[in-house]
Amino acid sequence: MKTISEHVLDIVQNSVRAKATLIEIIVNENKENNLYTLVVKDNGCGMPEEILRQSTNPFFTSRKTRKVGLGLSLLKQNAEGANGSFTIDSVPGEGTLVKAVFQKSHLDRPPLGDIWNTWYYTLLSNPEIRLIYKHCTGAGSFEIDSKEIFDMLEGVSLSQKEVREAVIEMIINNLKELEVIN
Repeated sequence: MKTISEHVLDIVQNSVRAKATLIEIIVNENKENNLYTLVVKDNGCGMPEEILRQSTNPFFTSRKTRKVGLGLSLLKQNAEGANGSFTIDSVPGEGTLVKAVFQKSHLDRPPLGDIWNTWYYTLLSNPEIRLIYKHCTGAGSFEIDSKEIFDMLEGVSLSQKEVREAVIEMIINNLKELEVIN
């Protein structure tokens, strides 16, 4: 996985399979401390300790459709390869928190990627899930919450072209204001 948004998509798909009804994605860029932090937390079914211990082993997966689970192991590898760290905490019946910290200036830190499409298409595919994305930098913060989007739409379909364009444009414009993208 070459971008943060690809890692987010993988983790969010895990959260969806874990029956989460709330998924929060938080990116915090701290220039002063030279840190770039990604946190994804959910209120899904969580993992028992024995599965949690194996969760970053690329040759382990709890899924029956394949024999490898590369997502978390690749995120861990990318974080540690960029002078950072990786943690995962999970409580059965309560949810899971994944945290990857990168050295912000490190050449091997993955770029953000198109997080706007990741957020939008995840929501479009899973409208029953409350999906929150928050991005913080020294220039401020931006948050988009699917509940607020659905409240504003008042029954208008999220799949309409104009709605898609407006939501994606809003995310991109806010990330530009935060100096995340050009």
